[in-house]
Amino acid sequence: MSPVAMQAPSSTTHFTPFFEALRSAPTAPDAKAAADRLAREVAKAGPQSLEDDDVLNTLHAFATNKKSGYERESAVIAFTSLATILGAPIGPLLLPSLPVIFDLYMDKGDVVRTAAAAAVKAILKLFPPESTHLVFESLVPILEAGKWRTKVGVLDAFKAFAGPARDAVAAELGTLLPKVEHAMHDTKQEVSTAAIKSATQLCTTLANPDLAPHIATLVKCMSNPDSVPACIKALSSTTFVAEVTAPALAVLVPLLIRALNDRSMEVQRRTVVVIDNLVKLVRDPKVAAIYLSPLVEGVSKIATSAAFPEVRAFAETALITLMKSGASVNGPPPNQRDMVGETAAAFSTLVSQLPSDLLLDGSPKFSLLARSLTFISSMVANLVSERNFTDDKTWSRCVGAYLTVWTTSDSATAFGETAKYAIANTSSDEGEVLCDTLFSLAYGALLLLSHTTLRLIRGRRYGILGTNGSGKSTLMRQLKDGKVENFPPQSQLRCVMVEHSLQGEDGSLSVLDFIASDPALAAVSRSQIRDQLMEVGFDDVRQAEIVGSLSGGWKMKLELARAMLYKADLLLLDEPTNHLDKASVKWLEQYLNAQKHVTCLVISHDSGFLDNVTTDIIHYESKKLVYYPGNLSHFVEEHPEAKSYYTLAATSVKFSFPPPGSLMGVRSPTRAILKLSNCTFTYPGRSAPSLHNVSCALSLSSRVGVIGPNGAGKSTLIKLLTVRSLPTNPVSIQKICIKGETIPQEGTVYKHPALRVGYVSQHATHHIERHLEKTPIGYIQWRFQDGHDRELLEKATRVLTPEEQRVFDIEWVGKDGSKRKLEMLLGRQKLKKSFQYEVKWRGLDHKFNTWVSRDDLFAKGFSKPVQQFDDLESSREGAGTRDTAAHLVRKHLEQIGLDGDIAQYNEISGLSGGQKIKLVIAACLWNNPQICILDEPSNFLDREALGGLAVAIKEWAGAVVIISHNEEFVSALCPEIWHVNAGRMTHQGKAAIVEDAFQDGKSPKGSGTNTPVRSRLHTPSASAAGTPVASGDEATPTAPIVRKKKKMTRNQLKAQEERRRLRKLRWLNEGGPRPEDTDDEVDP
Repeated sequence: MSPVAMQAPSSTTHFTPFFEALRSAPTAPDAKAAADRLAREVAKAGPQSLEDDDVLNTLHAFATNKKSGYERESAVIAFTSLATILGAPIGPLLLPSLPVIFDLYMDKGDVVRTAAAAAVKAILKLFPPESTHLVFESLVPILEAGKWRTKVGVLDAFKAFAGPARDAVAAELGTLLPKVEHAMHDTKQEVSTAAIKSATQLCTTLANPDLAPHIATLVKCMSNPDSVPACIKALSSTTFVAEVTAPALAVLVPLLIRALNDRSMEVQRRTVVVIDNLVKLVRDPKVAAIYLSPLVEGVSKIATSAAFPEVRAFAETALITLMKSGASVNGPPPNQRDMVGETAAAFSTLVSQLPSDLLLDGSPKFSLLARSLTFISSMVANLVSERNFTDDKTWSRCVGAYLTVWTTSDSATAFGETAKYAIANTSSDEGEVLCDTLFSLAYGALLLLSHTTLRLIRGRRYGILGTNGSGKSTLMRQLKDGKVENFPPQSQLRCVMVEHSLQGEDGSLSVLDFIASDPALAAVSRSQIRDQLMEVGFDDVRQAEIVGSLSGGWKMKLELARAMLYKADLLLLDEPTNHLDKASVKWLEQYLNAQKHVTCLVISHDSGFLDNVTTDIIHYESKKLVYYPGNLSHFVEEHPEAKSYYTLAATSVKFSFPPPGSLMGVRSPTRAILKLSNCTFTYPGRSAPSLHNVSCALSLSSRVGVIGPNGAGKSTLIKLLTVRSLPTNPVSIQKICIKGETIPQEGTVYKHPALRVGYVSQHATHHIERHLEKTPIGYIQWRFQDGHDRELLEKATRVLTPEEQRVFDIEWVGKDGSKRKLEMLLGRQKLKKSFQYEVKWRGLDHKFNTWVSRDDLFAKGFSKPVQQFDDLESSREGAGTRDTAAHLVRKHLEQIGLDGDIAQYNEISGLSGGQKIKLVIAACLWNNPQICILDEPSNFLDREALGGLAVAIKEWAGAVVIISHNEEFVSALCPEIWHVNAGRMTHQGKAAIVEDAFQDGKSPKGSGTNTPVRSRLHTPSASAAGTPVASGDEATPTAPIVRKKKKMTRNQLKAQEERRRLRKLRWLNEGGPRPEDTDDEVDP
């Protein structure tokens, strides 16, 4: 007799006639009719009658009456009727009766056994897939304690769940398969056979097409360990491509543990290879920690003690892969879920939502209702753990459906809905879930995220961390465009992105008109726009200014104001602190922290800003989004390897800058090579100057940080530094503001004529915006393929206007009265403390070229052509000696931190902001500049790359000027500070400057005393003879010129040899008459 069986009750109830009819039924149809009448009466009286009127106890007594086969048969028929007529809500109340019914599988009567099987089938059909775990918990003890036919019945019951509850069964394989495997070794052949069939059916729930062909072999290994080598051999020849999930590992790990303990070296070798291949496809670190940790000990043992070196090598590789995946030497982590506590919390919430007629003193009015709620609470706890609050059908069948036998249908439905919202609000402190999306993300052929979850809670502020190129900005753009799988549309979730997009918009409008012209804000009044602009700091005066005149910081504030007017639910902030001064960053922190109903996704390389703003961190890990509660400090505590977010020196990224080129005539690193003297500049449309009476200087040893609030004139100062030198006499220049450069209205800008300046603008992408279809290597090859910087000559201020071109019509009159017109400049060489230039005269042969001093050319109005030529020559001196072969350009880009494959194969349009910055830095360093000017270099570089840049700058021998609001970055590198405020500049720190740019005396040996030697492939040799115009010869122009033979220097001999070699190569490639070895013609 079953331990739960009882004697029939002696008391009489209104159910007594129904019991008697069921007991005395002579045939099975009669018993079925009596059972149906009993079930309908239970439905009429309510499910509590099962206990109050001893219905279940009476049926148990019938089922365990060994003297009457009719009663046993009638009892199980009654269970079938109860399940069929009352439906799913009665399932939890009948679940405890399963041991009694399964005991009847050993009944001597076939009809009883058949009826018992039908009853089990009818009851198990009542349960939804979400209850699979609870049902299996009830069936496993029956399997372990039952007799052989009972075991066969339970194993068949397991099989029945494989179809309708596929995913739920797969999740249970880890705990269920060991029980089934134990049954395979039962002494009763029928049990062993049933266990093999059951295991085979259960394994079909594995959602892994790579393992599907091997299911039979895997099950055979469970029943016959001797077949493990053959199974491992089959697996080692399989190509695994699908993701390996927890159910697959539940099947494979026991097999792999057996194989690791095999004595055969061949089996061990194949096993570690299979482990290495499989583990690479395990994408969830938590799954790896649970299922793969038991493999670590066996693989480690083979790696250290295997007899064959080859096997040890394979095992070491597999061990490294295991540890990277998340497996632990200490074994699987303990179960973190408190099922008892979670179920109790869900039960309490469900009780609070019950209709008042089902409550008594705050508790369920009926004991069986409490039992049913306990069953529901277990399912709800799992739904909460899975964060499933959006599937209404699931919640209906797991909650509301079970109340239909206790109250009306409408009340049951309302209970299900209210319970879902109550549990969603009380299960955690998260609040409203904005989205909970499973998705993958790719850019072209590059997989950025794979099968990961984006889960956002209203009012939270998430900081997204990841290396440059990992896909942070791409994820934001995809969210903004609604291209992420299952992400709510804009009609449901208002998503607005704030990025540096003002570059391509109309900058001629006033600030107020610019916002009002946005079509998306057509319904917003100008007064509202004005108020919002006032909130972010735009007063009436600044609102009237044109957008194009705003500094980078004010442009970012303008974008933030526009985003606030959109009334966003989800605010996407891509580097919001770029160009913002300390006060503006503080204001932004306070604003974001005050938004309690707006969710923010923030990408920023400002660690202090992230610390003060974020409530959660989303970290890119192995193409997954991993969530960490707390701000950046808490994240670094959990992951010490991320300390580079706080310490620049903790970086693992290494940058390497090419050495700066030498400057002719400059021996000391403290000599001034770039200088501003009393410069004043005013932008068009403004009455007040942006810079007023500014003086400063730079030497090769300068390390200068430029700081100041937004709009103070920092970037304007740098633009003045990068302009070419003006005439040596102070002049007043007409107002000009041209894209790329800035010229002062007052004062002078002096620049060493041979100086090369590498400049990275705060809007660095303007360098490459016309080359987005090129690869990074292709861009540098295009820019420097002619031996000089093509972009330098394409600047707007380098193009001669028609008025400036008229200077070439000016006649030069010599002392003899001869007149000539200058055609072009061909060469340059040092002349005392200045330069002289080789002049080609219009209509005359090259042999009549002469040398004219720089001062004479400036006096004639040729300042701009001279500056243009200086640009070309200084660029050639740096870039002309560098080979633009693809492998050399790739190496250069890799030294600046850009991945070689990305540099060679990816178009610039597909690069991230940080990768574009690295490309621009690499391009500006290609021609070996002596000064590197970086305007807000920290805007797009991640902390690792920023640390690498800081180390490279510290080790570089050239001068560096840095504009940045990142005080940590500036203070670590710059002992000299230029503080710009309200258009005026003050010096702080120690300046390493000696004012004179050139030393008296001869230039040092090997410093490049003339241009032809340093740029021998592009400039003809210098003419040693004078002309009447330059030399003051009073003889007639037709008189024969006496040319004195002068011995060539060693550098000139080398140049001559190089020209002849190139001339011969061209003749060999192109054919034709062999050229003479003469230097009268121009360079080939």
